[in-house]
Amino acid sequence: MRLFCAHRPVSSAARRLDQLLANLGYCSRREARAWVEAGHVMVRGAVADDPGLKALPADVRIDGEPPDHPAGLLLALHKPAGLVCSHDAREGPLVYGLLPPRWGRRNPAVTSIGRLDKDTSGLLLLTDQSALVHRLTSPKHKVPKLYRATLDRDLAPGLVERFAAGTLVLDGERAPCAPAGLKIVSAREAELTLTEGKYHQVRRMFAACGATVLTLHRTQFGSLELGDLAPGQWRELPLDFFG
Repeated sequence: MRLFCAHRPVSSAARRLDQLLANLGYCSRREARAWVEAGHVMVRGAVADDPGLKALPADVRIDGEPPDHPAGLLLALHKPAGLVCSHDAREGPLVYGLLPPRWGRRNPAVTSIGRLDKDTSGLLLLTDQSALVHRLTSPKHKVPKLYRATLDRDLAPGLVERFAAGTLVLDGERAPCAPAGLKIVSAREAELTLTEGKYHQVRRMFAACGATVLTLHRTQFGSLELGDLAPGQWRELPLDFFG
C-alpha cells in the first residue's frame, strides 16, 4: 500500500521510448511498438509514432501520466513474518508481491537491501539502484541496524559486555562478529544493534550464548525508523535519503 509519495528526481538523459517502457515495466521491448502504435505514448504533447524515438522522461506521458519513477525506486517496507526476500517463488510467498505488479517487471529489478529471513519482520529497504545496495550493505560503511528479539530464556547481564567485545565467534566461522550493542529490555527481551549482516546473525549470536530467538523484528536501518508503518505497507523515499 502506498502511504507517502516523495519528490522524485527525473532522469535528464534522453531514452528510446521502447527502452523506457520496457525498463519501467509497462511492457516488453518487443511489445513497445504496439503500445506506441495504439497511442498510449505522447511526447511533448504529441502522440508518438516511433518506438525508437529518443525523449527525456520529463517530456513523456504514458496513458496521460508521467513515467513511473524513471530515475529509480527506494522504498521502506514493513515486512510481515512469513514472506521471503527472494525472487524465486519456490522459496515461499515473496515480499515483492506486496508491490504494484509493474514494479516487479522493472529493469534493473527491484531488490532488497540486505535480507530479513522468512520468520523475521520489520523494516526492509527495496530499490532498483545497485550502487545503493552495495553502499548500504558493505561492511566498511558500518550502517547500524536495530533489532528487537524475544528469547526462550532469561538473558544474563554479562551478554552486554560479551556482544560489545567483538570476540564472539559464530559456529562455522573463524572471524569474530564486529562489536554489537545489546540492551536488555526485560528478562527475555532485548534490542541489538549490528553494523554487519552475516547470515542469520542475530539468531546465531544468541544461539552461541545458549538462547533461542522466538521472535525477531527490525525497527531501524541507518537513520530510518520503521515508525508506525503497518505490516505489509510501504512508503517511498527520496533516492538521496541516505546521502
